[in-house]
Amino acid sequence: MPDRDSKKPTAPPPAPEPLRVAVADSHTHLDMQSGSVADAVAQAAAVGVDTLVQVGCDLAGSRWAAETAATWDRIWATVALHPNEAPRVAARTSGGGRPGLDAEIDAIDALAALPQVLGVGETGLDYFRTGPEGVEDQQHSFRRHIAIAKRHGKALVIHDRDAHADVLRILAEEGAPSTVVFHCYSGDAEMAKVCAERGYYMSFAGTVSYKSAQNLRDAVAVAPRELLLVETDAPFLTPVPHRGRPNAPYLIPVTLRAMAAARGDDEDLLAAAIAANTARAFGYDT
Repeated sequence: MPDRDSKKPTAPPPAPEPLRVAVADSHTHLDMQSGSVADAVAQAAAVGVDTLVQVGCDLAGSRWAAETAATWDRIWATVALHPNEAPRVAARTSGGGRPGLDAEIDAIDALAALPQVLGVGETGLDYFRTGPEGVEDQQHSFRRHIAIAKRHGKALVIHDRDAHADVLRILAEEGAPSTVVFHCYSGDAEMAKVCAERGYYMSFAGTVSYKSAQNLRDAVAVAPRELLLVETDAPFLTPVPHRGRPNAPYLIPVTLRAMAAARGDDEDLLAAAIAANTARAFGYDT
């Protein structure tokens, strides 16, 4: 599952000043947030966040994402088994584990064919929360998700934690899909240059505003504007000055402004680019 803030949720942060140019939240988990989908959509729209990409992390969550995207015009879905979910599925399956994991990935494959599902993810590798015993299952799952994204012509949404070299290696070995999105980009400026050379999108979350995350500010500064996305990963990774409180799509303006400051960009110029980039990456009309 996504990484959770260590502090317990408190009162929701106040709404920021609205953006003048509307953007999308390229990665959110509405099913893990308090309140209704209707409330989340309305609060986001009120501050200039007009599109949400609801991300699946397991089979049940992926089904929920697809169902929700089918109901709401400005919500799109991605579906996958999260890297940390893959070894959990294998461990709880009788008869060796791998057949059960493949069966769940097959179900993800079927969901990926739906028209409201515009991405396969979040998939990838996480060596922080899963130890060496889970690496084989994670890498197997990642390779299969890459194939699913290519088969259906959908964006591949990558979760990469403490696994940069292996993620880039496996993408090269398997042949990356035409669209790759590094969700919650966590690399440095040098990795951002590699991603740029390969045409991979880099989506930045509230972590770009954290005092300790100069590597992310350096990365967003060198990344080409046409490859930048913005996300919440809500309810996780709430941006400063609200860190430790629950995140939600309506806080996208806070993160976008932190990105603009790190780049020395005009806010409206960056927002317009990010809006166009997100629509292009996931293949929807603005």
